[in-house]
Amino acid sequence: MEHAYLTEDHDIFRKGLRKFLEQEAYPYYEKWEEQRMIPRSFWEKMGEQGFLCPDIDEKYGGSGVDWGFSVVINEELERVGTSMIGLSLHNDIVIPYITSYGTEEQKQRWLPKSASGEAITALAMTEPGTGSDVANIKTTAILEGDHYRLNGQKTFITNGIHSDLVLVACKTDPQAEPKHKGVSLLIVARDTPGFSRGRKLNKVGCHSQDTAELIFEDCLVPKENLIGEEGKGFKYLMEKLQQERLLVAISAQVSAEKMLEMTKEYVKSRKAFGQPVSKFQNTQFKLVELATDIDMGRVYLDQLIAKHMAGEDIVTQVSMAKWKSTEVLNETAAQCMKLHGGYGYMEEYEIARRFKDAPVAAIYAGTNEIMKTIIAKNMGL
Repeated sequence: MEHAYLTEDHDIFRKGLRKFLEQEAYPYYEKWEEQRMIPRSFWEKMGEQGFLCPDIDEKYGGSGVDWGFSVVINEELERVGTSMIGLSLHNDIVIPYITSYGTEEQKQRWLPKSASGEAITALAMTEPGTGSDVANIKTTAILEGDHYRLNGQKTFITNGIHSDLVLVACKTDPQAEPKHKGVSLLIVARDTPGFSRGRKLNKVGCHSQDTAELIFEDCLVPKENLIGEEGKGFKYLMEKLQQERLLVAISAQVSAEKMLEMTKEYVKSRKAFGQPVSKFQNTQFKLVELATDIDMGRVYLDQLIAKHMAGEDIVTQVSMAKWKSTEVLNETAAQCMKLHGGYGYMEEYEIARRFKDAPVAAIYAGTNEIMKTIIAKNMGL
């Protein structure tokens, strides 16, 4: 893959990361899927090699490099499997809240452990009755002296079981109008009294990526764990959604590329009626259609990554990329599985796993219907 925003340094980094993953991830991935968990030891190895939080400042344990290195990490992790998204969430979704809005004391306290793999992070927004509608969350955090009393429940939380630091979206002013003005962000540590894990959720796909319910019952969180200012949590969340949705688009793009790649090889080797399946016109047309959508998506995505790295506001375009790339992903998964014939329905074939992993991309980081609503609004409709 050649990306205009990447330099020789990024390419060297990719080769080192890929070699690491070939030794430490690819051989064990199916076992992790069966065990329904990526071990903490893998996180620690990622940290030791500098593959966690590479863009944070060196004084906090990072490498201080540009976001292109994170793009490389996300692409290579997705090539291993979609269940690796928990590492991407840690690196590029949760940690940026601390680097952007945290105090110096908070950065010194949490970033080095996050970069080393000692501390795994999670973002707790979604609730049993509230998905994309963040302004209407019910979890409350009422200040009482030096602590916030946190009460509520979160669900579908990526890294929910492993997490040592959870960034919780909550209402510090439940009576605020408009409602989003009452949202704040708190960091809750693993050993905080009143914080417990609910079920480890059993998902259709992404089996080794741990997802869980989190419960807060009179959970006393030190007030110095407030991220940024009280009442500005919704604003902070909206500011970071551009990068989160761009990450989803990157993963969807790479997974689609990987499925196309493996299906091309399969249809060349599989014979029917005395010739390779690749020689049938239907097979050729289906793969040509997919290749066209995927290639066009890559060109558009690369432009957006370059603009994002340059600090541009591209919310509308990222929303477009998120919904379209995930639609292409699901179409690719469906067509490629069919082109594998009966073998595509067998668990031992990677295409079957990716078929199961694909649908959720259209749901998380804001559903595709929410993306279209955002685009329509920004079009003046």
